[in-house]
Amino acid sequence: MAAHEIDYVIMGEEMQCVEVQLDPGESVVAEAGSFMMMDPEIRMETIFGDGSSSGGGGGLMGKLMGAGRRVLTGESLFMTVFTHGGNYGRRSVTFAAPYPGKIIPLDLLQYNGKIICQKDAFLCAAKGVSVGIEFQRKLGAGFFGGEGFIMQKLEGDGLAFVHSGGYVMEKTLQPGEVLRLDTGCLVAMTSSIDYDIEMVKGIKSALFGGEGLFFATLRGPGKVWVQSLPFNRMADRILSAARGTGRKEEGSILGGLGNLLDGR
Repeated sequence: MAAHEIDYVIMGEEMQCVEVQLDPGESVVAEAGSFMMMDPEIRMETIFGDGSSSGGGGGLMGKLMGAGRRVLTGESLFMTVFTHGGNYGRRSVTFAAPYPGKIIPLDLLQYNGKIICQKDAFLCAAKGVSVGIEFQRKLGAGFFGGEGFIMQKLEGDGLAFVHSGGYVMEKTLQPGEVLRLDTGCLVAMTSSIDYDIEMVKGIKSALFGGEGLFFATLRGPGKVWVQSLPFNRMADRILSAARGTGRKEEGSILGGLGNLLDGR
């Protein structure tokens, strides 16, 4: 195996964290800002890219190419490597999810060494897993897919962890089977899935349905992970509530008049 062989425990319900257990010399790579806590023997180091040797070769040029891939996916230039620097025993480092949802463990060896996920889904992985970019080959999916032309791809033979919002559903599609979903609800999929965008049929549904103009269309065979609460949907609700007038957001038919009567 090229990637380090790590163990893990996922804890929590709505706000989850993953405790990664390392033997001496083993490492895990994580997104900046996901660190929660670690044992004293764990050594932390900030690096360019993902620390893998794939995609661009070794040396300075390889590191710059790895960092450049992360910029294209909207992530930081740097990642953090946590290594068990002791000589004995097993030590732990814990990473926390950024918002309510579920952490999904993915053994890349079970999925032909590659998973495609939305840009902000990656949380951490065994060192040796490559975190790169996946260009959408179809113009429709690129322009209207919610994730643009670029998604993240995780490659290798180790464990990786991605994060979803709300409840996560795992769907296995048979050859030719089609699944339509909101473009923001896609978390991850295997590389065998054919991904495209389909416009909502009917002018009335498109303009007044409140669900946007496009569906993501996924065609099997392969596996798909779907989230019930995309982060942008949650953020929109929070901003809407913050801009609201209080009584109106609570369902009062009086709306602003009720606030006026309350002296607000």
